Amino acid sequence: MASEALDLSLVIPLYRSEGSVDALVERLERLDPLCRWEVVFVDDGSPDDTVARLRRRLQGSSLRGQLIRHGRNFGEHQAVLTGYRHARGAYILNLDDDLQNPPEEGMRLWRSAIERGLDVVYGDYRDKRHAGWRNLGSAFANGTAHWLLDLPGQFYLSSFRCVSAEVAQQAALYRGPYPYIDGLLSQYTRAIGSLQVRHEVRRIGESGYNLRRLIRLWLNIFTSFSIMPLRLASLLGLVIAAAGLVSILVLVIQTMVYGIRVEGWLSIISTILLFGGLQSLLIGVMGEYLGRIFLTVSGKPQSFVRSLETIGASSAAGLPPEP
Repeated sequence: MASEALDLSLVIPLYRSEGSVDALVERLERLDPLCRWEVVFVDDGSPDDTVARLRRRLQGSSLRGQLIRHGRNFGEHQAVLTGYRHARGAYILNLDDDLQNPPEEGMRLWRSAIERGLDVVYGDYRDKRHAGWRNLGSAFANGTAHWLLDLPGQFYLSSFRCVSAEVAQQAALYRGPYPYIDGLLSQYTRAIGSLQVRHEVRRIGESGYNLRRLIRLWLNIFTSFSIMPLRLASLLGLVIAAAGLVSILVLVIQTMVYGIRVEGWLSIISTILLFGGLQSLLIGVMGEYLGRIFLTVSGKPQSFVRSLETIGASSAAGLPPEP
């Protein structure tokens, strides 16, 4: 495909989306952004009929863009980076495939980024329509990311974001196997803001974002772009060492005053278990870092693009007319 410049690219990761692609394409066809734009679909190894249904739906569609297929399921952040590498717009808008992020609200994010001169604009949901446990987990991940990444503001870090091409291309240079999009973006710009947007109820299918994926996201936030957990481990070690020193001094003083007394079996066992657990935790933190370093050095792939094809209007009729 010719690498021509466009104004806007929509990057949409797909996974097990056969039930939602028809409604998604229909919604996208109704957009009128008044610019030269494209849609980049990234299928992240869907085991169902997602790709075939998308191809059938795009026959004769007014949309223009690309369909990229991963060799297997690598993850949402990996799929977004693949989309960044192939998008041609001056701004790149991330959308989910389940239509909980309304495309019309995405146009507001794009215009806000242009008007305010920002590199990244996050959609800040007025009323989140996710399950309670997911909202709680997302709030914890969001607070942790702000703390570790030193972001310029207390806005919500959602997957509904508009990013300038310059920053997105820099983020896409990252080839490690454990990407975290918001961590990458924060490394290259401080021109980050948010905009309140509508969040719709998921009407088709079920979310694949389970507790296991949420824990993996937490680990990426903790270990991919910050050494703060290691520093906290060192600080905790110093605190424990100081507490141990104080305990020894107290024990020496008690022995000098009262003599040797055999007491405190339960407290000794509890202390041993506490310190043993803390040591195991700290070793686990260091092991997580070492394991990720090993897998990165050994070449664990971030993703693998099996195929790339032109879709919709651009494959037949070329560019749409200028607005």
